Amino acid sequence: MPERTNNEQSSSSALWRSAIQGVFIFFAAQMAVKMLFSDDSQSGASTSGSAPGGIPAFDDRPDVFDAGVTFSDVPQKIAPIWPVDTPLDISVYVSPSFAMPPLATVPSGMHVVKEKGFKLGDWKDERHIDTSFVVPEAVQQNGTLWAHYYIAVSGYPLDPTAKRYDSAKAYHFTRPLNQFLVKKKVKKTKKLLGNADNSGKARPDPEPQGKTIASYYHPNVTLSIIPDSGTLDFPTLHPSLRQWVELERTGARDASGQNGWYYPIAFVNTFWQLRDHMTELNSTVKTLPLHIDLNTLGNWKFSMYASIDESMKQSARQGSSGQGIPTGTDGSEFEEFKRVLVETNIYLLTTTGIVTVLHMVFETLAFKSDISHWRKKKDNVGISVRTILANVIMQTIILLYLIDNSDGTSWMILFGQGLGIVLEAWKVMKTVNVRVRPTGPGSLFPYHVTFEDKHKLSETEQKTKEYDQIAFWYLYRVAVPLLAAYAIYSMMYESHKSWYSFVITTLVGSVYAYGFLMMVPSLYINYRLKSVAHMPAKAMTYKFLNTFI
Repeated sequence: MPERTNNEQSSSSALWRSAIQGVFIFFAAQMAVKMLFSDDSQSGASTSGSAPGGIPAFDDRPDVFDAGVTFSDVPQKIAPIWPVDTPLDISVYVSPSFAMPPLATVPSGMHVVKEKGFKLGDWKDERHIDTSFVVPEAVQQNGTLWAHYYIAVSGYPLDPTAKRYDSAKAYHFTRPLNQFLVKKKVKKTKKLLGNADNSGKARPDPEPQGKTIASYYHPNVTLSIIPDSGTLDFPTLHPSLRQWVELERTGARDASGQNGWYYPIAFVNTFWQLRDHMTELNSTVKTLPLHIDLNTLGNWKFSMYASIDESMKQSARQGSSGQGIPTGTDGSEFEEFKRVLVETNIYLLTTTGIVTVLHMVFETLAFKSDISHWRKKKDNVGISVRTILANVIMQTIILLYLIDNSDGTSWMILFGQGLGIVLEAWKVMKTVNVRVRPTGPGSLFPYHVTFEDKHKLSETEQKTKEYDQIAFWYLYRVAVPLLAAYAIYSMMYESHKSWYSFVITTLVGSVYAYGFLMMVPSLYINYRLKSVAHMPAKAMTYKFLNTFI
């Protein structure tokens, strides 16, 4: 549909602006942090002997602190507790309970992953697990489905309740597998003519007003082990990264009493999960598939994924709670951005990015040239006043369509559209005087709007006005039948939310499909005047290039 295409282009343009700006800010911040705070102590991971940053290896930690030191409840710097190349055993259990009983008592169906000998820091070691499990009844009733991750040095017990369990050789953490998201509103449409439902079935109950939260599950999970995080400054670590850092359980410190150790960062990467691939959990869902990718991830990628993913989730939480977010949307543009990256060919993606940048450049240049031309314009020679008025109406129709049909549309798009209306209205005010005059006897309305000349027209301006009237006389005879044909087709074969929605959709479809006809009056006027000197050449050139792009 033409109207959908234009709306998607506007959304895509704003989406790419936000994406490019966000990526630039992220990398700029990363570079600034490295330049200001980096040191050699944080550049590498622990391999053997002492940890980087002067912190000894955990097995070489002192039994007593140095004289006069103060124990810090929160460690200042933390080093990896296990050296690179350590073989790991990894198990994952699913449960509706946050607290796990002894692992020996857990049903085997809940033990979904059992991997041994995964080498810490081996970039070539990638494992893929496919399994399924029965959905607990509590999860079917909007409960949380927890994934319990157990990681230990190979050969050591994973179960914290086991007698030989050693917290220096094993740890565990918990993350939810499902997400509670706002259900998407289903736009109910109907045929405006005739009875679309001839089955005699009762109409469904109306949907509840407001936002509805539901539980959603994604079958793909990526568990990434980060081997090169090195020594970290724990108090200043960003919250989006700190949530993935598991401190050594006993609270041990080095001789200074200030520094500690942490287990290898295990990052549950949900960045690439798309909502359209999720399953809504309810009583009808009995079993669920689970695909887990186990791999090694670089620290810089982990930092990027964790930061952006947390930002997206925060926006989604604000949108679901009714709070406003900076872009004025419900956060769905981030979902579309991920979809573009996942589902689009890299060459097409690159081309789209280049085209989007060119579109923004030519749009800005056209806007600037148009304003510059009209500010210098002192007469009405070669100007189609009716075209300007038509542009105001068409821009208003597009704005009403965006408001009526686009839930979560960015306020930036609406603001840009409103700015276009203001610009066209300013052109009208520059060309003619807009007056409200009383109507004559017998009129339905007491007042009407008139457009009066600002000054006595010259001979050329009078001809311009005459040619404008002639051009629109012919234009009406082409545009009105086209609009009527499209309206009849839309009324008979398409579904709409209401008669108002039908009117707006039909008008905006005509604007997108036949809007190019608005160029005809200006071309006709300047053809009859035998001159193009009065046309905004630069603005029209930029608009032509923008339309082509």
